Order: sequence, then C-alpha cells, then structure tokens
Amino acid sequence: MSIGFSIAPRAPAIDPALLAAFAGVPTPIASDNMSRMFSGGAGLRPYHDGTPLLGVALTVRTRPGDNLMVHKAIDLAEPGDVIVIDAGGDLTNAILGEIMTTLAAKKGIAGFVVDGAVRDTDSIAKAPFAVYALGVIHRGPYKDGPGEINGLISIGGTPVRPGDIIIGDADGVLAIPRDEAPAIAKLCHAQMEREKAILASIADGTVDRRWIDETLKAKGFKP
Repeated sequence: MSIGFSIAPRAPAIDPALLAAFAGVPTPIASDNMSRMFSGGAGLRPYHDGTPLLGVALTVRTRPGDNLMVHKAIDLAEPGDVIVIDAGGDLTNAILGEIMTTLAAKKGIAGFVVDGAVRDTDSIAKAPFAVYALGVIHRGPYKDGPGEINGLISIGGTPVRPGDIIIGDADGVLAIPRDEAPAIAKLCHAQMEREKAILASIADGTVDRRWIDETLKAKGFKP
C-alpha cells in the first residue's frame, strides 16, 4: 500500500437517457432547480471554444501542482467521462495543457474541470474540447503524486462524486448528483418551458408584471 495513492472502482454506468435529458439545459436553469445551493465551482470558467459540456464525472484528487494521477485518470477514462480534478485551487502550477487535452479528446473524453490552473490556452481556446479551470499559468506540473481517483472531491466548495452528471456552458460548470438527477431534469425542462412562454409574452407585448407590486404589498410596502 502506498499512502496517499488510491484508485477506487468506477461508479456504475448511468442511463444514457438520463444523461441525454440534460443536453441543452443551461447551467443557470439547473442551478435554479438545485435551490441555488450549489456553487458549481465558483470562479471556474471555460477556456475552450464554447462548446457545451455534458458527461459523467471521473474524479481525481491530486497534490496541488502535481498531475501524475491525472495522467492515470486519462488512461482509465471511458468515452463520455469528464475528468474532474480537485487540485486544491492552487494556481502556481498548471495541471494540464495541450498534450493532455489532445490525448483526452482522442479517447472520447468529454472534458476537464480543474480546480486549479491550466496552460497552452491559445490551443485550448481553438478546440471544441471542454476545459474549465480557475486560472492560467505557464509553469508546468510535477509528476510525483500522491493522488486519488474515483473518490469524493470538492470543486470550489461543491462536492463532486464519481458518476455525478457534469454540465457546463459559458456561465460555468455544475455537478448534478446522480441520485437526484431524474427529479432535477424534470424541473429544469418545466422551467425552460415557462421561460420560453415569458420570452414570447415579452415579444408580443402581453407580459404580466403584476407580481412585482403584489410582492411589494405582501412585504408591507405602501407607496
């Protein structure tokens, strides 16, 4: 046994229909229907070409500035996985760059989410392969370990478990607990229909704004 090194079994396979239910769901909609209690990794931003992210979490916890176990995760990952990396929010060394993203894309991995830094952002920015990170630095990583794969991690204060559904867009990235995903998907699609109707009412001039004064009245406001 090597202290600090562990690789747990993969999470059970997710129903493809459940994963597909989140295709096209914006992160703000998902966040609204998770009671706005999940930060989704505050500060994480996309560095790729803007292609939406959708996949299943393969989690990695690594020593800040070290990517040995991230390399191992790439070898273990299956198509559709999102490699979610808890690097402790450290920005002094990049955890990955062009070579690792190119290899991961070739394997059919859906993307990376890095609670830390990346580099080679010129090449990453031109590619449809999703990369979310806290920041950028040219200084490269160490490859010594330790690290853990397929355990509970934290991204910007948000817990992420292996097998959680990961979605990302221009507004950020969000982990959806797989056990709650069916209910969340239904709520998201219902809200998307409501917002579609609101936008249509704005366009045709029939939007109802009475709720504002009604809310103020309920709060005791008197004009």
